[in-house]
Amino acid sequence: MSNQTSAPAICRACQNIDRADGVEDGRLHPVLAKRIRHETAVVRKIRTEQNRLTDVITNFAGSMSFVYVHTVWFGVWVMINLGFVGASLAFDRFPFGLLTMIVSLEAIFLSTFVMISQNRQAARADIRSELDFENNIRGEIWAVHIGHALGIDADHVEATVLAAIKGYREMEQV
Repeated sequence: MSNQTSAPAICRACQNIDRADGVEDGRLHPVLAKRIRHETAVVRKIRTEQNRLTDVITNFAGSMSFVYVHTVWFGVWVMINLGFVGASLAFDRFPFGLLTMIVSLEAIFLSTFVMISQNRQAARADIRSELDFENNIRGEIWAVHIGHALGIDADHVEATVLAAIKGYREMEQV
């Protein structure tokens, strides 16, 4: 990313865009990153086997199958250890200290897997945001050029947009 001043904008539409930031320096916007074609392709490239495993575990932990498996597991554990199946099979007497420890360890690992998945989802959201930003700039530049070609007053349009945004924000606060 270069902070050098670019050449002055040549067409009048670009001059309007250049003036919009308050400094006529020839830069229409800073170049933040190279163009990314498709967000899913980028995410696919950065996923590792560990990330795939984390996704599988997190997806299972967030399903009703997980609830059913644990309901059966806890029910069987409690029945065995309360002596309903046979007193000689009991291995974790009430208050089920071993079960408590296992469930606590499971909670630690599951919360870690969830945080890993959330971090990756945040990275994916950042990629989407960058793509949205690029598309917004692209759309803005095209709109200004089209408006200029049609003879539309860019300052009037911008004033109208700002008034609409202000009105929208005032309605949100009510």
